[in-house]
Amino acid sequence: MKVLLIGSGGREHALAAALNRDTSLEELHVAPGNPGIAEIASCHAIDIDENKEIVELAIKLAIDLVVVGPEKPLVNGVADALTKVGIACFGPSKAAAQIEGSKDFAKQVMRDAGVPTAKSFTCNSRNEIEKALDTFGAPYVVKHDGLAAGKGVVVTDDRDLAIEHALQADQVVIEEFLDGPEVSLFGISDGTTVIPMQPAQDFKRAFDGDLGPNTGGMGAYSPLPWAPDEIMAETLDQVLNPTIKEMAARGTPFVGLLYAGLALTSRGTKVIEFNARFGDPETEVLLPRLKTPLAQLLFAAATKNLATFGELEWSDDSAVTVVLASEGYPTNPKVGEAITGIQTNSNSFVFHAGTQLRDGVLHSAGGRVFAITGLGSDLTQARDAAYRTISRISLPGSHYRSDIALNASVAEKGN
Repeated sequence: MKVLLIGSGGREHALAAALNRDTSLEELHVAPGNPGIAEIASCHAIDIDENKEIVELAIKLAIDLVVVGPEKPLVNGVADALTKVGIACFGPSKAAAQIEGSKDFAKQVMRDAGVPTAKSFTCNSRNEIEKALDTFGAPYVVKHDGLAAGKGVVVTDDRDLAIEHALQADQVVIEEFLDGPEVSLFGISDGTTVIPMQPAQDFKRAFDGDLGPNTGGMGAYSPLPWAPDEIMAETLDQVLNPTIKEMAARGTPFVGLLYAGLALTSRGTKVIEFNARFGDPETEVLLPRLKTPLAQLLFAAATKNLATFGELEWSDDSAVTVVLASEGYPTNPKVGEAITGIQTNSNSFVFHAGTQLRDGVLHSAGGRVFAITGLGSDLTQARDAAYRTISRISLPGSHYRSDIALNASVAEKGN
């Protein structure tokens, strides 16, 4: 099988590494890729915001399957363009990708599907915004309706800040705050059948103790020893299956990865948000644990053949991912600094997220530079593997959280 992977971040590096382990893979191509991905795949410097360039590359390389990593090409309709020329694509159509592209659309789908979620108002004016904020009270949850590269959501006790954030977008969704721990759970869908992946938990705040601004994610871990045993079955029954059924009923079947961000509230499990692609950094903890051949799984989904695929197989390992970020991230990241000290072993992976080569020397090129994943027989061992590896990397001014999966590992040892 010849596979073309679209994207250039840590998520795509993790996807590339997992695809590379599949014995059915003949060739792996990535566009545009990054220096880490270039070590295991052929990279192609194209503009992935242009559907035409992706389609032309896929045809030129005689690709069997295109796997789309980031959300923007999906919302741009690249899956439709590939399907039109007969190339299988793991990723939803432009219409189906609106489940991530529009928070209001996602709320409509959940309402019609009977999926439990936070009460909300869609607002288009300051008057509507202030009325919604006062209806729910603090903490205020304000979400820009469209794609915002992980920066469209604010959760704050400051009403003025909530209003300021809301007024930066033409349309916002304001909703009640959901208490309880958050969990990410992915479902692989072929438009009819859904296969759930194991849950993971990520850490969105920039600094230890869940302090500082929201980020695209500073780390994650899996499995979750504290999560209810029935979480996968319950989420499949109450969230994933009803959503996929509703999308099909609307004439926009969802083929690809449906990411459900969940809150395990005192009133039951509720959906915080949907995404239409693999999440980051959850992908970096899940895929190193996945034993099922990934290329075959994604091809079965893209060609509507999941019904007979069977359940996924997972290793017994625990995985912990820690993100190394540039100085100033997330507000004003400093890039272009030289990087040294990257060392891996059988228990750790260094996934490149924001890097570039200049004159043969690796430099930072983004806010999140690496996602370092450690594996172990439990979370403590996995944390040790991740933090040993990240401690050796030298990047001036960089920072990372020291408490990823700490509480869960302590609780696990206590049991």
